[in-house]
Amino acid sequence: MSQPPYGDLSQFSMLDLFRMEAEGQARTLTDGLLAMERGAVSLEAIDVLMRAAHSIKGAAAIVNLDVAVQVAHAMEDAFVAAQAGRLELTPARIDVLLSGVDLIMQFAALTDASIDSWMAQNANAVTTAIAAIAGIASVQSAPSLPPPAAAPTPPAPPAPAEAAPAPQAQQPQAPRASQNYDQLLALASESRINAHQMRPLVESLQRHKRHQSAVLQAIEQLHEAVMRSGDAALVERSSQLLHKTAPLKQFVIDHMADIEGYERRVLGVSAALVEEVLALRMRPFRDGVHAFPRMVRDLARSLGKDAQLIIEGEETLVDRDILSRIESPLNHMLRNAVDHGMETAVERMDAGKPASGTIRLEARHRAGMLNIEISDDGRGVDLDRIRANVVARGMASDAMAAAMSSAELLEFLFLPAFSLKETASAISGRGVGLDIVQQVIREQNGSVRLESQPGVGFRTSITLPLTQSIVRALVFDVQGEAYAIPIVKVERVLKVPQSGISTLENKQFFDAGGGEHLGLVPAAQVLELGQMEPGGDELAVLVIGSGQRRYALVVDAIRGEHSLAVQALDPIFGKMRDISAAALLDDGSPVLILDVADLLLSIDKLLHAGGLHKLSGAGSTERRRSRRVLVVDDSLTVREMERKLLLGRGYQVDVAIDGMDGWNAVRSGAYDLVITDVDMPRMDGVELVALIRKDIDLHKLPVMIVSYKDRPEDRARGMAAGADYYLTKGSFHDETLLDAVFDLIGDPTI
Repeated sequence: MSQPPYGDLSQFSMLDLFRMEAEGQARTLTDGLLAMERGAVSLEAIDVLMRAAHSIKGAAAIVNLDVAVQVAHAMEDAFVAAQAGRLELTPARIDVLLSGVDLIMQFAALTDASIDSWMAQNANAVTTAIAAIAGIASVQSAPSLPPPAAAPTPPAPPAPAEAAPAPQAQQPQAPRASQNYDQLLALASESRINAHQMRPLVESLQRHKRHQSAVLQAIEQLHEAVMRSGDAALVERSSQLLHKTAPLKQFVIDHMADIEGYERRVLGVSAALVEEVLALRMRPFRDGVHAFPRMVRDLARSLGKDAQLIIEGEETLVDRDILSRIESPLNHMLRNAVDHGMETAVERMDAGKPASGTIRLEARHRAGMLNIEISDDGRGVDLDRIRANVVARGMASDAMAAAMSSAELLEFLFLPAFSLKETASAISGRGVGLDIVQQVIREQNGSVRLESQPGVGFRTSITLPLTQSIVRALVFDVQGEAYAIPIVKVERVLKVPQSGISTLENKQFFDAGGGEHLGLVPAAQVLELGQMEPGGDELAVLVIGSGQRRYALVVDAIRGEHSLAVQALDPIFGKMRDISAAALLDDGSPVLILDVADLLLSIDKLLHAGGLHKLSGAGSTERRRSRRVLVVDDSLTVREMERKLLLGRGYQVDVAIDGMDGWNAVRSGAYDLVITDVDMPRMDGVELVALIRKDIDLHKLPVMIVSYKDRPEDRARGMAAGADYYLTKGSFHDETLLDAVFDLIGDPTI
């Protein structure tokens, strides 16, 4: 007995089944009508539409949805007239028929409980819409007849209390199904790990085989020696021993082959199981974008433009979670293409282009990744307007903006509140959107790139992993622990010789080739794992980030690329800084997958604070260390001003927010100077100076007091406590403070 196309449907009501059929046939009607509007009119194509309308009519009759029967019947009559050549399907008439499709979809969304109330509220609008659809079937094609106005569409029905099931091919995965999938993937991944854990056993058996072979060889040599001795009793015993060892050797040989064959089979089955589980997660690209052609067409018409969307690679398989999460970014990019990029028909013809604009949405697999491209043949982006906008906003000087490449200028479009439209509309112009698009893509471990040719068109290239369940990642060690970064986020991996490290303004960098210098950042410090110990003549480096935020992350060692089954972190931990997920390596050991966006923010904060650890060893071109200053002040403004002054001169600076914080800091770090305020909570500056002078390890540490108190008795109190310098905040200028620091500890570097 054959199975129904959607499996067991016995659990669904008749209204549920009508909804399933209506959704599928409505998609057929929409796609066919849009194709006809683009000129793809044939008797066969009209016949497909006629049969779709007829199917909806029959299904609606079964569930006693009379209004849906009337709409479908009127549409069927229109298609019959078109097939007979009595009706020309003009864009205006297609508008009317599309409004009928919308009406059917609204009927399909109703529940048994909501049908009567919704019909009562929208009876007049429904009657008018049915009349408009029925009216075009009787219109004879003639140039002199004006096209009828589009039928009004009733408001969408309220969200039902309980959403009805849809067919499996179209229904988004339910939470329970998603949980089952996650559990199934976890079990499949565990099976793969267990299969890989057979390798150490096989290797130990191979070592046992080698040791046994050596023992057996020694027994044979012993037997030969006994034979030469001529002792009959020993010869007999030796022969018996040699005879007993023969089966042992063959036993190991035979069973080693069995075990190795079993290992290969288990590895193959576990790998196939993971692949099959992943395949359950995949959906064709068309499932997430089927509504876009209609949206583009309707939006263009509402703006007085003519545009069509062509989708290529509809059968390309995409992870269902990724597909659902990128639907909104794709929608936004397409709306931008229509609103920003497309010219009116007159403008296009004046530019020598076809009156109708074309947008292409293409999906394909490339190098193990999902590549999506959105391109249009519109006006493109005016790079000079971006350049002027950047200068006007104070983001760059005239000279800097003039030197920027087109790729660098287009990156500004991803900034929040950056828009080239002078007026906002319901569609665009508020400066909101492209930054969210980029954020969503990056959250999926993807990247987005823009290209523009003024007057020719605009292109957006999006690269994403095929699935979020298995990620291809680069695994490396930091302080003896395994970490990973998705391979798509790593620009390159290289070894940097210690002799190639240079230092400028207290920051270390190396020449990455082509005149580019990349800053070196120790991963151990970013992840707060302590000081990285320099080892060997080379540093293992990962280049991450883009544009001006590209850094060379220094790690202990590179393990290589691995396919990791991603395990979400328990919600009890919340969002962990710099960490996105976890996984298990093939040997069963855990690995944390880093969040590169978070990582870049952490690096920015470290650079702003100016406290990067030194990486250069004996072979470095610069062996001097920067003198280290601790600034203690409860005023954020004063504290930050002093920090920036000292950093600018080349000193290494740490800060503390009060005397107690400063006392804890000065005992745990090696400082060359302490600069402190007097009036602070918990512990004032005079008490801090007194504690420093009493400490056996710190009593010689230079201390400068910087205070608003400028009375002689205040100065005397500070100097009596042991301060080496007393400076008043009301009188010093930048150079005054720096001169005082130089007097106490000298040059910034030793």
